[in-house]
Amino acid sequence: MKFVIIGGDAAGMSAASRAKRNNPDLDVTVLERTMDVSYSACGMPYNIADPEREIEDLVVRQAHVFREKQDINLLTGHRVESIDPVGRTVSGTSLRGKTFDVPYDKLLIATGGAPIIPNLVGFDLPGVMALKSLDDGRKIKAYIQSNYVKKVVIIGMGYIALEMCEALRARSIDVDMVKPRPVFLPWMEKELADVVKNETEAHQIKLYLGHTIEKIDVENERLKVICSDLVLEADMVLVAIGIKPNSELAAQAGLDPGVKNAIAVNKKLQTSNENIYAAGDCADAYHVVTGEKTWIPLALRANRAGWAVADNVCGKLIELPGIAGTAVFKVFDLEVARTGLTVDEAKFFGFSPVKVTIKTRSRAHAHPGASKIHVHMVGDTKTGRLLGIQMVGKEGVAHRINAVAVALHNQMTVKDYCQTDLAYAPPFGPTWDPTLTAANQLLKKI
Repeated sequence: MKFVIIGGDAAGMSAASRAKRNNPDLDVTVLERTMDVSYSACGMPYNIADPEREIEDLVVRQAHVFREKQDINLLTGHRVESIDPVGRTVSGTSLRGKTFDVPYDKLLIATGGAPIIPNLVGFDLPGVMALKSLDDGRKIKAYIQSNYVKKVVIIGMGYIALEMCEALRARSIDVDMVKPRPVFLPWMEKELADVVKNETEAHQIKLYLGHTIEKIDVENERLKVICSDLVLEADMVLVAIGIKPNSELAAQAGLDPGVKNAIAVNKKLQTSNENIYAAGDCADAYHVVTGEKTWIPLALRANRAGWAVADNVCGKLIELPGIAGTAVFKVFDLEVARTGLTVDEAKFFGFSPVKVTIKTRSRAHAHPGASKIHVHMVGDTKTGRLLGIQMVGKEGVAHRINAVAVALHNQMTVKDYCQTDLAYAPPFGPTWDPTLTAANQLLKKI
């Protein structure tokens, strides 16, 4: 059997490696359009922050290891341009300009996501960058070094934008951030979002909210981000307004689209064609709280989905229950985390949500070094279910969020969660864990 994979990062290489472990005799071919495979994309902002580190440090496994030790036919520099579901072939062109046709019995589309670039004048100018692939990180790092960058304008204020503003400030680069929408972190409860906003501004980041970007221009070797009522100058511009699924190949092949134009898959990761699978940022997923389809690009999901595809291709039938949307990121000295639904999302999916927001300590009373933890928790008045949580603090947030994620996967009620036996020691938290304190308060409203 010929198992062909389009895309050589998280989902693609996870599937290839596991398939060969499951069945060493399986014919596995991976077609990757770039020259990079299997790298830690999430580590790029932290690598960029350190001019002494090589970007290649982020490579988890070199291409030759897959070829030589795992007997995977890994073809880098091979761009797939079309899929023929009837003839079961994929076709494309290599970087050397040679065309290719590869037959398959089972196909995995693992094409990931792409940065959203506005269709506006000047977004293709030198020095206007985005960060998604390893080569993007390579180019940004080289540009900063060779152009002596001292000022950057970041368009957008999401996860990557906030991580990159910290990375740039670590290199003594001034940063302005601008976006059209007037609300900072609109998915976050305002009290918590204000904490993150204040932390960002405390590190000399200038935030410009509610400014519509019209174009980018260049004058005297300086880039200008031109808004309807504002002009921001920079040596480099970083576009970080989000990503979109790379689903064009699937659409051209007639596969059903899913949420936000991601590729629709079932719990076995099959598309609308039973011989074609999709995994990673290009594919949708089920949400464990709502039971409905969603599209939330997550690194763990990509790797896990790659494994599941490999198992299914090899005859070990696997279904993935879904995701809770668990995410965490760092903004200077703050840890910011979320899992599950916001109040607005809960309303949209038919719940009757109630919320509570608390402030408590990261360590036990009188234990030195304690700081504040802000917790926002959402529950459902109809069923008593725990629906979601957001947390912000200088310590004890990143891993604490996982307890609630597990509760969401198991559809626990707020009352059930109140009785969970969470660890306690003074250096790590108060007797009542901050999430338990929030749950106890929320229970009074349900």
